[in-house]
Amino acid sequence: MERSSNNGGKPPPVAERKAAWKDGAVTYFHLLFYIAISGGQIFFNKWVLSSKEINFPYPVALTLLHMVFSSVVCFAITKVFKIIKIEEGMTTDIYISSVIPIGAMFAMTLWLGNSAYLYISVAFAQMLKAIMPVAVFLLGAAFGLEEMSYRMLAIMSVISVGVIVASVGEITISWVGVVYQMGGVVAEALRLIFIEIFLKKKGVKLNLISMMYYVSPCSALCLFIPWLFLEKPKMDDSISWNFPPFTLFLNCLCTFILNMSVFLVISRTSALTARVTGVVRDWSVVLLSAAIFADTQLTFINIIGYAIAIAGVVAYNNHKLKVKPQSNPQQGDENKVSQGNPRDVEISMNSTKEAS
Repeated sequence: MERSSNNGGKPPPVAERKAAWKDGAVTYFHLLFYIAISGGQIFFNKWVLSSKEINFPYPVALTLLHMVFSSVVCFAITKVFKIIKIEEGMTTDIYISSVIPIGAMFAMTLWLGNSAYLYISVAFAQMLKAIMPVAVFLLGAAFGLEEMSYRMLAIMSVISVGVIVASVGEITISWVGVVYQMGGVVAEALRLIFIEIFLKKKGVKLNLISMMYYVSPCSALCLFIPWLFLEKPKMDDSISWNFPPFTLFLNCLCTFILNMSVFLVISRTSALTARVTGVVRDWSVVLLSAAIFADTQLTFINIIGYAIAIAGVVAYNNHKLKVKPQSNPQQGDENKVSQGNPRDVEISMNSTKEAS
């Protein structure tokens, strides 16, 4: 402000304009990189699980590898190399009563969501995921975190109608895959509710890296149990499955890179930008999957239904971003995401779920 007044209202110097352009270019690069790595990781997971060349149709084992890899890397960068500092305030009581339930729901989300890829196309899975705000709102209302209103009911109805229309337009539908995907949606909604109840209300503030550091080992343990009883016997009985170390290492590394890209995006942009970027990513995944995978056949009804659902999701996001600052004014401007705010977890861990 002082500089502009000293210049008599003249345009800012060339150096300042170049710095602003450079900062904007870096931000857009982060957004584009997030869209590319997030969508690419979804395709990567689908390829690993369903490809005959890889021949590794074990979603629990794949997700377990993701969580073990994440646990090891988070420990290394926070405790060994100390590149990133872990947020203070975590106690044994909070971990047992709060982190473990969140980790268990996160493990179930990943397990069911990745299992769905064995039965339904990537595009149809993304369409079903659009029902997420409905699950979050209904469960939030059941737990006393959301208030029923005509506006919210109308938004929920639009999303539901859109998903139903998209489902009707699906040519080859597997109800097993639908059940897996909807189970993952419910588990993810419960995880977000648990974050609201167990962490936010206790005043625990965790950025994404801190959340990964605490949740990943717990989720790995929760995934180890179903893998031991459900998938390990199948792996022992089958002699045809393959374990390509380099491919699976690269898959786990891409998952972690995605998590870091989310950390960068939410530290440089607003909550609204993060949500809009997520919508762009979802549309990109739906359209590109039709060109990449043979099991994806988009119809006009699919597109119309998904467009209706996304319109409802955009309305929901807009409504929530407007309501939250009013309902909790002492938090300041909620539209701007800070690195230590537990709200980071709500926005970014959705992307982590997609990646894993």
